[in-house]
Amino acid sequence: MPVPSSRRNGGVSGGRGAAGIVVGLAAGVGLLTLAATAYATTYIARVVVTPPTRRRQDQLVLAVDEAEGTITLRDTPDASVAGRYGLWFGRETGYALVGDVVRREIGTVTRTLDEVRFGDIRSARRCRLSGWYYLEPEELSLPVHGVTIATSLGQAPAWHFPADGPEDKWVIQVHGRGARRQEGLRTVHAFREQGYSSLLISYRNDGDAPDSEDRRYGLGGTEWLDVEAAIDFAIDHGAKEIVLMGWSMGGAIVLQAAMRSRSIERVTGIVLESPVIDWIDTLKFQADGLRLPPLISHGALHIIGSEWGKAVTGQSAAIDFASMDFVTRAKDLSLPILILHSDDDGFVPSTGSRALADARPDIVTFEPFTEAKHTKLWNYDEERFNRAIVDWLGALVPRDQATV
Repeated sequence: MPVPSSRRNGGVSGGRGAAGIVVGLAAGVGLLTLAATAYATTYIARVVVTPPTRRRQDQLVLAVDEAEGTITLRDTPDASVAGRYGLWFGRETGYALVGDVVRREIGTVTRTLDEVRFGDIRSARRCRLSGWYYLEPEELSLPVHGVTIATSLGQAPAWHFPADGPEDKWVIQVHGRGARRQEGLRTVHAFREQGYSSLLISYRNDGDAPDSEDRRYGLGGTEWLDVEAAIDFAIDHGAKEIVLMGWSMGGAIVLQAAMRSRSIERVTGIVLESPVIDWIDTLKFQADGLRLPPLISHGALHIIGSEWGKAVTGQSAAIDFASMDFVTRAKDLSLPILILHSDDDGFVPSTGSRALADARPDIVTFEPFTEAKHTKLWNYDEERFNRAIVDWLGALVPRDQATV
């Protein structure tokens, strides 16, 4: 007896059955792709606004020679840049100071190992290079006081380095995303040279200051309120002229404060190091670096900027990206600005900084670097970095002499 066609084709009749399998498989793959895209999009959206709890140790330790005083790392763009840096290892349980490159061979970079602050570096396998360098304010060998600033969320700790003289000029240091007050320690000496007291602040959700209810970043849209509280603190303690300095996301925070604070009349200028000038430009740059499809990066931005997206990200409010594009809003800025940014930043593109400098050459002084990485300009060339700040401060016109 002939075998029925349905049995010859595994229980599906004829060519139509085969076509049905192909269509079904294609539909399944399509659904899986759609689901994966949706998951990736929501994941990226959450990551952008969620404060990180751990930093990835992205450098490989190949050898440590304590007798020679060197450490050898796998050759990467970050590991091979000149300068001096902090080095975290052992899942952040160890910290060392490393100096300049002494040898570069095929696949390896050897740097001076200047000091192991804590931890067993001999057992280190992975590490990350940090621009912080100093961990404690006492390392600067300057008078310093721990203070608290009254914010709308509670008392936020800060470090106050008084000037060597009258305390009528202050700089308020605002650190970047995933960083803390230590980021600004590198600049205290340069500002003090020009008679400035330094106030290194914490802000909501950074691990030191009180958390907001949603425990999410506002990318500058909420954090500026804590900068305003710091401005009020400085004024209450004698400040007549205030400079705001922002690092990376801290730049976006400072620019928001400059546009929105009721206390801005005492602020005479702004210094920005590797700043986020335009969040959309920055996030698309980072997405391209991760080789994410535009659909995912655009979708993540849409989620973060939409009211309905709050249910996905946990934000208490949508983020208004248009208000954070300071190239488009360049005409609204009025304070003198010094921007220090590297074209080889690798994390926040210098395109926004250059565009703002081009749009407002009347108020923006742009100090471009190459080779240096994100927020590591001081580490790469301390002398040039400090000189740029000192020269700019020296030319800064006091507010009572400025032409309105």
